[in-house]
Amino acid sequence: MSSLGGTPPVVLTIASTDSGGAAGIAADLATIGHLGAHGACVVSAVTAQDTTGVHGVHPVPVEVVEAQLDAVFGDLPVAAVKTGMLGSAAVVELVARRVRAAKVPLVVDPVLVATSGAVLGDVEVVQAYREHLLRVATVATPNADEAAALLGHDGSVRMLAHALAERGHPVLVTGGESGSDWLAVPGEELREIAHTPVRTTNDHGTGCTHSSALATLLAHGLPLGEAAALAASYTAGQLVTSSRWHLGRGRGPVAHTTPLHPPQPLHLPLQRPLQIPVLPEDPVQTATTSSGARP
Repeated sequence: MSSLGGTPPVVLTIASTDSGGAAGIAADLATIGHLGAHGACVVSAVTAQDTTGVHGVHPVPVEVVEAQLDAVFGDLPVAAVKTGMLGSAAVVELVARRVRAAKVPLVVDPVLVATSGAVLGDVEVVQAYREHLLRVATVATPNADEAAALLGHDGSVRMLAHALAERGHPVLVTGGESGSDWLAVPGEELREIAHTPVRTTNDHGTGCTHSSALATLLAHGLPLGEAAALAASYTAGQLVTSSRWHLGRGRGPVAHTTPLHPPQPLHLPLQRPLQIPVLPEDPVQTATTSSGARP
């Protein structure tokens, strides 16, 4: 793990664009940088998207995705990988193979359905997640709807997390306004990550922000449980900030702004202190959430 003055760890996001700047790679790179890492990116799909919905999706050809992966892994010391919308089953399989070979932490954000209801992953994509990507993930971060799609049945957030772990998949199922996320690791007890929901319609990109924060914290060397709790706390602070905004005609973006003043350190009960920029008067340590909303 590096300090603010040293060489930062590299976090690679493999995801789609968002022309509105709220979700996808835009959210990922902003979050990664805000938490003290260097963000690299591989574009898996290009979307026409705003706060009202997804209006078009153009998957990037698999050979172009692979060329981007070659460029990043061939040049940079990637410390963690985060995936978002991958666009096709072939890309899901490719990413699983390359991350397995790289032997780095992997956070899988299985973006399957947008907040607007647009389907971003078909049956073949869901099957590819089950058979390939979830098997190499350090942790997956589905919301309740995505967890149900991966399992093929509904249930409470706690039940869904338990069922996915029973299949051998470490998961952090986000509960949004239920007030609880559930971390389930095969062979370990279920862990509730309780939070006070931030009720706002300015939550577009929350899932991307949360999973990117988690990947970045893993890249800094935090254990999974502590990283999960801190990622929820960080996301809450960004939601509180964006709750006062008025951007777009639909569900506004979660905040990805960085203050101009020097960042204040967030002191954590860890063996190695981690410097994390937070906004002044930001209730990041008192209100925590990870929304079930999707880009």
